[in-house]
Amino acid sequence: MTLGSRADVDEAPPPGVVKRAVAASAIGNATEWFDYGIYAYGVTYISAAIFPGDTQRATLLALMTFAVSFLVRPLGGLVWGPLGDRIGRKQVLALTILLMAGATLCVGLIPSYAAIGTWAPILMVALRMVQGFSTGGEYGGAATFMAEYAPSRRRGFLGSFLEFGTLAGFSLGACLMLGCSLLLTEDQMGEWGWRLPFLVAAPLGLVGVYLRSRLADTPVFRDLAESDDTADTTSRQFKDLVAGYWRPILRLGGLVVALNVVNYTLLTYMPTYLEQSIGLSANLSLVVPIIGMVAMMVFVPFAGMLSDRLGRKPLWWFSLIGLFVAGVPMFLVMGTGVGGAILGFAVLGLLYVPQLATISATFPAMFPTQVRFAGFAIAYNVSTSIFGGTAPAVNDWLVGVTGSNLVPAYYMMAACAIGAVALAGIPETARCPITGTETPGTAAAPRQLDYADS
Repeated sequence: MTLGSRADVDEAPPPGVVKRAVAASAIGNATEWFDYGIYAYGVTYISAAIFPGDTQRATLLALMTFAVSFLVRPLGGLVWGPLGDRIGRKQVLALTILLMAGATLCVGLIPSYAAIGTWAPILMVALRMVQGFSTGGEYGGAATFMAEYAPSRRRGFLGSFLEFGTLAGFSLGACLMLGCSLLLTEDQMGEWGWRLPFLVAAPLGLVGVYLRSRLADTPVFRDLAESDDTADTTSRQFKDLVAGYWRPILRLGGLVVALNVVNYTLLTYMPTYLEQSIGLSANLSLVVPIIGMVAMMVFVPFAGMLSDRLGRKPLWWFSLIGLFVAGVPMFLVMGTGVGGAILGFAVLGLLYVPQLATISATFPAMFPTQVRFAGFAIAYNVSTSIFGGTAPAVNDWLVGVTGSNLVPAYYMMAACAIGAVALAGIPETARCPITGTETPGTAAAPRQLDYADS
């Protein structure tokens, strides 16, 4: 049986192995977003402790430092992606989670600006760069790892748990920072309390390494390696990727613009927005997004399951159009008070769920096996670095310049329009096997399975 015609529905790994693969993938994503959660929800304390200047200037510097990690992500994608396609997904993922968790831990150990002066922000920037470099391989690798283990008929449902890990990690980080702020005095939080959640990253990273060490590399990659279809060198692989797959790279980048502008506006920037622009208290500004994220976690697996039946593209169309239409009205609702903030965030969050739930089923399937990790990692991280991680700082700056609290809504709408253009050009890959060296969903690739085949 040739690699290109293999029917993975017949040769899927045992269910127990698939569940462990999903858990091993999700723990890295949870660790990554745990770091984002504690940074975003502790930005007020971090800016006061690490950065010089008045509150507004220090907060902007802290948000810009958050964005720095994203500017390094393409470099991580360029290094880790091709490496993962050459030596395997498992080895790269073990290294990236260790680097990521270690950098997060060290952030909690940085002395304050009052203690070491400009070395404090310099160390913060350096650690955010390490975090961004490791994340450049973590997400693409984890999604690829999960997708290549999952049976075609359930790839949407199983892949949704990677994004469940996103929300769980972010919510855990947010809740830890909120819990510390409620239990400690303002002075205690400013002096040392904000550091405590960062220290939790170490055990999370060790759990991730343990889970990943217990699994073999994905069956799809092992088949590719046995057939000797992996690239001999990284340079050859990169040339082949750019020459042969520039269209899916651009389309994936367009989808990521929509995905991550919405994502980082809602999850990362929202506490700062609610406090500084809407006028909610510091604690309420933290509580509102947590409530919304818990609601999103409930629906993510159902959206993944629905994508296995209806397809990925219909769910993406629903999300993009819904966010475009509801953006301005929901931001107006959020400006009315606590109740409006909860309602507006919940509506936007639930409209975003169909995108979030299907990332790790949709994006890996846009490339064939031999360039999957690299294509995903490079396209995803370049787009994320420009439009995702910068979203909090761009929104904060534009709100200050224009004086309009609706700027985040307009920014999200523009991103959704770009995503819609990209979505129109991609093939439907729901229930398509992703084995072989042909792009899934195309005529030369293994056939799409009818749902009845499952």
